Amino acid sequence: MMTEEEILKIFADTDALLSGHFELRSKLHSDRYFQCANVLRYPRIAAKLCDEVVAKMNAACNIGKIDGVISPAVGGILVGHEVARALDTKCVFAEKVQDEGVDATGKPITKLAMRRFTLKPGERYVVAEDVVTKGGRVQETIDLVKAAGAEVAAVVLLVDRSKGSVKFGDIPMFSLVQIQPTTWEPASCPLCAAGGHPVHPGS
Repeated sequence: MMTEEEILKIFADTDALLSGHFELRSKLHSDRYFQCANVLRYPRIAAKLCDEVVAKMNAACNIGKIDGVISPAVGGILVGHEVARALDTKCVFAEKVQDEGVDATGKPITKLAMRRFTLKPGERYVVAEDVVTKGGRVQETIDLVKAAGAEVAAVVLLVDRSKGSVKFGDIPMFSLVQIQPTTWEPASCPLCAAGGHPVHPGS
């Protein structure tokens, strides 16, 4: 098994771990950002990381029969594909669709929906995602699976930015890295107070 230091070095070497002034998907601000798309540019590295998190899951519990891996788009799709390969099963993904209304910044509100794939009652899925801070998109994905009458057997992540504080009920969760960079609400962000403007590079 790889150490966390070895994994973080891979992220740094592939420019997937950035320093600066960032707005996270959760709308919090931070001085560090995991841009997992950068590490996922390299198929062999992506395969190695996803093999590692699957091995970690299998070592911790008997996951049982899995009918598929599901991910929230867009960041989780490549992770889901590689996790499905490691588990020798199919992969599907949920997509963002426009919901009613706009958020506090005037941007359209989106939600996840199954547009291309159908989940069947009784199926068992692993939810795969790249990065979690508050876990909103993962929870939406779990809700979609349950609404279809299917079951979530586990959640697997490359990076858990909550350092283990995010939970999804009694569903076991496994990540390669647990780290909690400093975050601030926008109104109390010292980087903003110093005149900085956050960027949102995407995952």
